[in-house]
Amino acid sequence: MINVFALNILLALAWAALTGNITLGGLAVGFVLGSGCLWLTRSLFPGCESYFRRATKWAKLIVLFLYELVVSSLQVVWDVLTPQHKARPGIISVPLTVRREMDVLLVTNLITLTPGTLSLDVTEDGETLYIHAMFADDPDEIRRQIKDGMERWVIEATE
Repeated sequence: MINVFALNILLALAWAALTGNITLGGLAVGFVLGSGCLWLTRSLFPGCESYFRRATKWAKLIVLFLYELVVSSLQVVWDVLTPQHKARPGIISVPLTVRREMDVLLVTNLITLTPGTLSLDVTEDGETLYIHAMFADDPDEIRRQIKDGMERWVIEATE
């Protein structure tokens, strides 16, 4: 079985070398063009369909995280710049569905990267995550947002 991701990287390197543009931008263009070529010839490569399905789920995770990043950044900026502060910080425990160490790490890092939240600790058994939230008025709503948001997106992307 051919590793389609490695083939896509090889196509990106070939594109950058052929165009003489060995920069991050040139490699990104080569990667996108290589993905397009592989998608067009996907019937020639067994296992290629799962590669594109997984790439789509990772792209979804990235886009949804960037959306959360912008929304939470605006919320924090608004609270900082207005005279009436709505921040009610608190520490919240969130039960985790993810079990693999890498998935737990990804969820905790995405939460930490989102303004207004910070991952504090994960229990030894990996079943509970403790977070500090800047707006902790409704802990159940925050738990629901994490379970239905980042954790579910990570599960979809890494399954």
